[in-house]
Amino acid sequence: MTPEHVISIAEQGIWTVLLVCGPLILLALVVGLIVSIFQATTQIQEQTLAFVPKIVAVLLGIVFFGPWMLSRILSYANDIFSNLTRFIG
Repeated sequence: MTPEHVISIAEQGIWTVLLVCGPLILLALVVGLIVSIFQATTQIQEQTLAFVPKIVAVLLGIVFFGPWMLSRILSYANDIFSNLTRFIG
């Protein structure tokens, strides 16, 4: 296994993590922005109001994006295992 191959696998892993986590992070960011605007306009400074909607949005995002996320992770794991058997065996 060459250093270039290891770097390629690591790069693919980082890219996979960004693709899998990206939709959930963007969803939490949008919901957090909406809640912050709501808090600023109503002058409500309740801490739980900032966290509960984000948690609910991320859970709904996991339900919606979960199958796609799982297929991306399994595809990456399959690539890793197929490459390991080629270089080890």
